[in-house]
Amino acid sequence: MDQHRFNQGLAAFLTASPTPFHAVEQMAAGLSQAGFERLAEADTWSLRPGGRYFITRNDSSIIAWTLPVEGSPAEGGFRMVGAHTDSPCLKVKPQPELHRHGYVQLGVEVYGGVLLNPWFDRDLSLAGRVSYLDQRGRLAHRLVNFSQPVAIIPSLAIHLDRQANTSRSINAQTYLPPILGQTEEKPELKSLLQRRLEADGAAEIAQVLDYELFFYPTQAPEFIGLEQEFIASARLDNLLSCFIGLQALTEAEPEQAALLVANDHEEVGSTSAAGARGPMLRQMLERVVPEPQQRGRALSRSVLISADNAHGLHPNFSDRYDDNHGPLLNHGPVIKLNANQHYASNSETSAIFRKLAAEEDSPVQAFVVRSDMACGSTIGPLTAAEIGVRTIDVGVPQWAMHSIREVAGTRDAFKLSRILRRFFRTAAL
Repeated sequence: MDQHRFNQGLAAFLTASPTPFHAVEQMAAGLSQAGFERLAEADTWSLRPGGRYFITRNDSSIIAWTLPVEGSPAEGGFRMVGAHTDSPCLKVKPQPELHRHGYVQLGVEVYGGVLLNPWFDRDLSLAGRVSYLDQRGRLAHRLVNFSQPVAIIPSLAIHLDRQANTSRSINAQTYLPPILGQTEEKPELKSLLQRRLEADGAAEIAQVLDYELFFYPTQAPEFIGLEQEFIASARLDNLLSCFIGLQALTEAEPEQAALLVANDHEEVGSTSAAGARGPMLRQMLERVVPEPQQRGRALSRSVLISADNAHGLHPNFSDRYDDNHGPLLNHGPVIKLNANQHYASNSETSAIFRKLAAEEDSPVQAFVVRSDMACGSTIGPLTAAEIGVRTIDVGVPQWAMHSIREVAGTRDAFKLSRILRRFFRTAAL
């Protein structure tokens, strides 16, 4: 796949993945098309040499892996890539209906570290998962996506907020409920969801019981710049890495064990059954390599590349970066380092990544946060602590992290996918 086709595929993936549920659905479809077999965690597994498999949990986390045709993972270890499926956004509350001055609104919670100002004056839609009873009294679950703009959070006019450009702060409780329309009576969200599901082809819905819904912007990904050197989109952090890992794994055809894990809930701490701080990956490895000593041998020979976007140097705010560690967009993937282990990279794992990048003729950059600023983190240190695997944190440089509209370079993601494809194929590390 060339760079143009890669980026077109990325844009399509971003558009089709407004929530972690939809992202996992898209990844599962891509894996199935590539010959991976879907397994259920509740079933007994019968794995074969050379097999290609994947599992999901909570419909929002996914692990895909391949097994060697000859030998066992204990002999060669796993080549692992990690990412996360969630992005900061606005999540609908359990009893969200508001009816004020004739306007229909939904109350929302802030999910993750959202940059809130860009959410105003955007065309918004709703998507997520709905759980319901069918006519036979059975529980069922279905994804929903309204697709079209159904809401907006209008700004207050500058005439009524003269300090908006100098000292405005946002009250998440009172400023953020999106407006969905005007009615004489207060509508009921569950009834609205039932009608939508039925319009989408769901039959025999007796009662909507619950939901997990998220607002998202409907503006499509765009390639921008004089030479279209940038991609602007929602959810680049971190669906970009999910797509990179998926393409690398499905194209690599590795001879040794290879694995892609994409966890939900990274943006809120990863503490869940489907998060990186939870047991999903460890439990999967215990089933693939049941004997503890052999599993320990496999993990000692394994390496995890945790892929999550990095802060690219913003030319209007260059003073916010360390002088020697301000990554530039379209100048190659970034190794993320932190002395206090907010990133899991060390000299050994960084050297492995640099070697792989050199073999793909790709430059490599480094990011270290300013010594007078706090450092964020990602799934790398959590996964390394959970299963004891050598780990490096890397990412594509981007602007406007955690905004409703983020920007990355059109060359960096393709370069990282080539490096990861080589990583999956490399036996000795």
